[in-house]
Amino acid sequence: MLILYIIYILIFIIFALIAYSIFQIKLFGMNVKDFWSFIEANQVLDKLYFYCKRYDKMSVQEQVIFLREAEKIFEAFDKIPNSLWEDEYDKYTTVLENYRSIKMLRWSEAHN
Repeated sequence: MLILYIIYILIFIIFALIAYSIFQIKLFGMNVKDFWSFIEANQVLDKLYFYCKRYDKMSVQEQVIFLREAEKIFEAFDKIPNSLWEDEYDKYTTVLENYRSIKMLRWSEAHN
């Protein structure tokens, strides 16, 4: 019987922590869905940052995939306040600069 009470208390604590987290996200002025997409985009940002170092050697298909993934990241980061992702600002700007370079390269190739 004591074990059952402990299990109920642990389940209550877990639900309380989840509710508190959601409350904090809402208090910060965000949607939970936007915050979750930010977490996923942050993981993709790390991968794109790695590819930024070799964007000159990317094939056309890799460039298109890079552009598509970068646009998803920019959209997710736009929905989140800057104070949450200021630690990732350097990676974000590096990806943004490479995004612009590839976009200009693709545009110049299309208009020649």
